[in-house]
Amino acid sequence: MKYTTLNSHLKEKVGCKVYKLAIDGGFTCPNRDGALDTRGCIFCSKGGSGEFAGNRNLSVTEQIEQGKRLVEKKIKDGKYIAYFQAFTNTYAPLSELREKYYQAINHPDIVALSIGTRPDCLGGEVLNLLDEINRIKPVFVELGLQTIHEKTAEYIRRGYPLSCYDTAVDNLHSIGINVVTHLIIGLPGESINDILESVSYVCKKTDGIKLQLLHILKGTDLEKEYNECKVKTLSLEEYVDIIKQCVDIIPKSVVVHRITGDGAKKDLVAPQWSADKKKVLNTLNNALK
Repeated sequence: MKYTTLNSHLKEKVGCKVYKLAIDGGFTCPNRDGALDTRGCIFCSKGGSGEFAGNRNLSVTEQIEQGKRLVEKKIKDGKYIAYFQAFTNTYAPLSELREKYYQAINHPDIVALSIGTRPDCLGGEVLNLLDEINRIKPVFVELGLQTIHEKTAEYIRRGYPLSCYDTAVDNLHSIGINVVTHLIIGLPGESINDILESVSYVCKKTDGIKLQLLHILKGTDLEKEYNECKVKTLSLEEYVDIIKQCVDIIPKSVVVHRITGDGAKKDLVAPQWSADKKKVLNTLNNALK
């Protein structure tokens, strides 16, 4: 491989196959509860990008056990990462965060914690809690940056400036937290050069990177724009070409956690080719050999 995959990185660190179990912690987001906005980001689904997460009505422990059962045929004697995926997973009272994080790390099969959040939801008390937990089991914090370009950020209603991301990364690194940065490929109005500028920028700061195809999902404001022909999506060929260029500038020191992503088929409007996950991954992997 031309890049460092998460699978190879974890095998080296843990010594066995490691699976992520996606958890819904029952949180919300300042872009939805009125603190910043009530509409969410323009692309974000009603599930807060957590359609593949567990059932929020179950405890964290119950969701871990349920997730293990779903992959038990694929994994023997392996370990798991508890991935708090849906909405903003540091946006809650500290007591609630502590209780749910500790449920996860106290599970004997969980070797690390991964927390998806926003850079503007990492105050001092939260950082102290993450520092505390990171001393027990490794913590990854996944930041939804999506783009470094302020015009695009305003369009997608991200709700914070690039400087907020920079500060969050510095604060997390100061306490030894591993940072993973999410970027969306194919955002409206962005050229290939714009995308590569975002990749190049974050690779100077982040420990890991997730490259996500822009999906049009039902019920989002982006769907309205798409239906009005204001937005178009990438073809598979276009996406593969862009990913190849991105990978070429990602240093080996930055772990690539994802090179695509698939929306829930029941909610997917476009691009429909992305629903064939096996074909997409095979095409990407062959192109990147």
